[in-house]
Amino acid sequence: MAKADTKSKAAAEPAMAVAAAPAAKRKAVAVKKKAAAPAKKAAAPAKKAAAPAKKAAAPAKKTAAKPAKKAAAPVNKKAAAPAKKKAAAPAKKQAAAKKSAPAKVATRKQAVKKTAAAKKAASMKKAPAKKAAAKTAAKTKASTPKAKAAKKSSAASAGKSAAKKSAAPKAGAKKTAAKKTAAKKSVSRATASPMVVAKTAAVRRSAPARPAAKVRRTAAPRKGSVTRKLGLSVPQPQVFTVSHLKEEDFKADGLRSYALYRDLGIAAATAGLCQAHVIRMVPPCTDEVRKRHIHETELQLVYVLKGWMKNEFEGHGTQMMSEGTCWLQPPGIKHTVLDYSPDCEVLEIIVPADFKTKEV
Repeated sequence: MAKADTKSKAAAEPAMAVAAAPAAKRKAVAVKKKAAAPAKKAAAPAKKAAAPAKKAAAPAKKTAAKPAKKAAAPVNKKAAAPAKKKAAAPAKKQAAAKKSAPAKVATRKQAVKKTAAAKKAASMKKAPAKKAAAKTAAKTKASTPKAKAAKKSSAASAGKSAAKKSAAPKAGAKKTAAKKTAAKKSVSRATASPMVVAKTAAVRRSAPARPAAKVRRTAAPRKGSVTRKLGLSVPQPQVFTVSHLKEEDFKADGLRSYALYRDLGIAAATAGLCQAHVIRMVPPCTDEVRKRHIHETELQLVYVLKGWMKNEFEGHGTQMMSEGTCWLQPPGIKHTVLDYSPDCEVLEIIVPADFKTKEV
């Protein structure tokens, strides 16, 4: 039992120590307060004695602070006045500008109206003078043709009068000649026997009047025309013809050995008046093609159907002819075929159908 009591006491001692620690602190605080209480009591009368001195010093502070503030106020106001004026100046200017802006606009409008009215008045003044000047100019223009016409008419009348004067002697000579011939006829009639005269008169009366013969006049062919070259006095009638596309119609029997020709039958239909054919160029373009030459024709027109062709014409330089290009070669123009595409085809119309080509 004794051992158990000792063990329980040993276990309870730490707990007791923990519980006793706050109590010790409280006791120490209470001891300090008790020790400080006499000192507080001794200081309280000193505080009470100092309180009246503070109260007495407060009015003195107030009285000293007011004059200092008043003395400082004028200085501050005087120093701040220029700054206020400077700050307020832009605002005043803006307000003045706003007030004066309508007045300025009104004055400007009035000035514009005045200038416009002055311009109108000046133009109205100038208008009569301009009209008068225009009238005088028109009169002068109208008078110049009249004067020219009068001069021409006077010159014509003078020429007529001179012609009449020159013709008068001629007319007199004609009249005298006519009188002489009439006198000769009357003498011959008088000398002729009356039987002969009666017979001739009867023949004239009995002979019926011959109707005037109708002569059909055909227009003579002009000089150098195709009909004259072909030996035809009158153009031959033309025949309706149609040519449809056939590959077998392209033949190597044309002017150029390096091309195939499809004759469209126009030469036969016009009796040699015109030639029309499609030319299909055979590649490649060689030096034989590039020979300079001329055609003795009256008209030569070429139209590119496919591909392209490069030519050179005298006086016109190199020309690139592509699909859809059409050109006219004047008679006898010197030209050269420089090159063409492998699929080049052209339509060529030539007057007359039979023509000559010469290398130059």
